[in-house]
Amino acid sequence: MSTEPYDALLLVSFGGPEGPEDVMGFLENVTRGRNVPRARLAEVGEHYLRFGGVSPINQQCRDLIAAIEVDFAGHGLDLPVYWGNRNWKPYLADTMRRMADDGIRRAIAFVTAAYGSYSSCRQYREDIAGARAAVGSRAPRVDKLRHYFNHPGFVEPMVDATLAALHRLPEEVRGEAHLAFTAHSIPTQMAEHSGPRGGEYVRGLADAARLVQERVDGGTHPWELVFQSRSGPPGQPWLEPDVGDHLDVLHCKGVRSAVLVPIGFVSDHLEIKYDLDVEAMDRAGELGIHLARVATVGTEPRFVAMVRELVLERMTPDAPRRALGTLGPSHDECPRECCRYEPARPMRSGA
Repeated sequence: MSTEPYDALLLVSFGGPEGPEDVMGFLENVTRGRNVPRARLAEVGEHYLRFGGVSPINQQCRDLIAAIEVDFAGHGLDLPVYWGNRNWKPYLADTMRRMADDGIRRAIAFVTAAYGSYSSCRQYREDIAGARAAVGSRAPRVDKLRHYFNHPGFVEPMVDATLAALHRLPEEVRGEAHLAFTAHSIPTQMAEHSGPRGGEYVRGLADAARLVQERVDGGTHPWELVFQSRSGPPGQPWLEPDVGDHLDVLHCKGVRSAVLVPIGFVSDHLEIKYDLDVEAMDRAGELGIHLARVATVGTEPRFVAMVRELVLERMTPDAPRRALGTLGPSHDECPRECCRYEPARPMRSGA
């Protein structure tokens, strides 16, 4: 570990289109090298066009950066904040070049994904390495912050947001509501190879879900971890059950109300707005299930403060490393083979 001080924070995210003219170019970036049929891209593109061709994720990154800058300034942390995306402007390589031009030598990266897997961790580390290689010897060194799915700054806002969603349900069905914790489905092989010991993606999701459920109404609501936004070929195993199938099962059991808790996400991007707010809500309406959806953490002050805390944690060797539950704080540096995933990667449905 280098002893050179950090002189910037780098926010790293997925990226998304910001107008109808961006949609196909963005989807081509996401699926490059995967031989996805043009018809499939057009189908996914319609999800974006339903919202004016704009994914909310870029504006949510801007809002988060603004909140982080205010928080840093209020606590005397003098670090400029930069932002780079994997799949759309501002591209990570362009941001890395600007950081080099500004004289940044060593940055700490906060990724808008709380869990460990190839697509939510290792691929971002590869993106950072590729951006540094594109810039060359002038590129700053970049260290990635640890996973934060069990940090109080993530869990506690999700508890309060879940309580708020429960209170939007009719009073006569509120007490019996089922909590469906949702996360992005990934290929089962990717999930099995996530983390240093394997299985870290599902293990982390289940731990975060349990931490929230236990703190909501004394842990009285039944719950299950379910998945959404599958995008792979039918013959490839992906994590299940799908949230839509789960709603069907709840209906068969006579469940009258449910709350969708997007525990796998940190902002209300398109996979929330379409897959949950449109598809899942429509399905629940057909089944006669009262359904509410929990807000993601976004720029909630405790989540923003968590970013500062994680930065200070890495800057100060003896700083406390807060984590709830039994899994403890995640590792700072990923082992060489951590989250390795070799097979061709299927398309994600959006961000």
